[in-house]
Amino acid sequence: MEYLFTERAHLMCPNMCFGMMAEVSAEFDKEKIKAAFSKMSEAHPFLRALLGYEKEGNRYFYDIKDESRITLFIKDEELGENEDETVLGEYRKMTGRDFDLFEEGMLKASVWKKGNNTCFLLIFHHLLTDGRGALGLTKELAEHYKNGTPFKESAERLITSETDFIKDNKLSFISDMLVKRANKTWVKEGAKPVSYQEYHEYADRFVKENPVAFSIKRIGTDELQKTVNDCHENGITVNDILLSKMMIEEKTGKIIIANDLREKCKEYTDGALGNYSTAFSVVIKNLKEDEISLAKDIHKKVKEITERPKDLYLVLLCYAVLEPALLDAAFMAAKGAHESKAAEFIGTKFFAFDSPSGYSITNLGKIESDSIKNAYFIPPASPAMKKTKGVLTVNGEMTICVSEH
Repeated sequence: MEYLFTERAHLMCPNMCFGMMAEVSAEFDKEKIKAAFSKMSEAHPFLRALLGYEKEGNRYFYDIKDESRITLFIKDEELGENEDETVLGEYRKMTGRDFDLFEEGMLKASVWKKGNNTCFLLIFHHLLTDGRGALGLTKELAEHYKNGTPFKESAERLITSETDFIKDNKLSFISDMLVKRANKTWVKEGAKPVSYQEYHEYADRFVKENPVAFSIKRIGTDELQKTVNDCHENGITVNDILLSKMMIEEKTGKIIIANDLREKCKEYTDGALGNYSTAFSVVIKNLKEDEISLAKDIHKKVKEITERPKDLYLVLLCYAVLEPALLDAAFMAAKGAHESKAAEFIGTKFFAFDSPSGYSITNLGKIESDSIKNAYFIPPASPAMKKTKGVLTVNGEMTICVSEH
């Protein structure tokens, strides 16, 4: 049985969902679509899971059932000229309320015909996987649907308290002191834990009252290749340029970025769902107007962080050390909907849930695929983030999808 550990931070926080849109080079066939999703759920246990709860120990777990828990809609209408508007409208509709994970599964999907191809919109709850895992599952689905390639049957093993990089690394002195103080305050004040039902009712209202705007920008192969050439000449990465552009556009010296940990995590097996990523802040104090010059500063900063475990794993270590019930209460306390000084402190000072003011980028990298004609990543709209960019490059074309409060 797999229990939530660092995933607990994604449990009682709204908008913990994101999407993958993929146009697959294969004819639209309703029965074949149903069969593909059935096979996919057989291979991946978390696609058959609801949320489970053990009152003793206040522990949540993945309650794996015998049958698929995927919510699947096969559309009768065909995608036309307003494809992006249709897909993003469907995404808004399907995420317009908080997932009730005791009653519904962690993946929702809509499928359309588009000419001779088939378009899949997959919507993932963050408890199911992270962005990299979502891309991997999308590729599996595309290759199975087009070519009959078998799905990867992988055991779902999560980051746990015994995972090497959690066990062998410690929080910095200040972070450790603040977390311990919050934990002690939480116990001392005897605050009432937040039940999932209390959270869900509040989050449902929050999601309805705080709509998210989405937009899409595509960068063609010629423009992207020019950027790649500039990066090679200056010893930087495309991701450095993306951060540089966003800092200049938004006039901010701080952006949160995601970092994949699969190669560093012994718990991970190829194809497994679950969360194997961390996030960290890239902070530049002296903001420059020149993109390349700023990107060089960013490149140096990112290199420093990724080479220092205490910085790279900071957010995961906080999740691991904080009292689980305190993590549960952080969002609602930051919004004044739950009484706890400790949870309010963590929710505001650590996670900035009180007001969406942050900026973030998740870049899933680039893929070449014979099965996927094009695809894009719809990023989560965390209540802490004012604007988030989701980036994916497929067959030489980069698509940037923005979620914005």
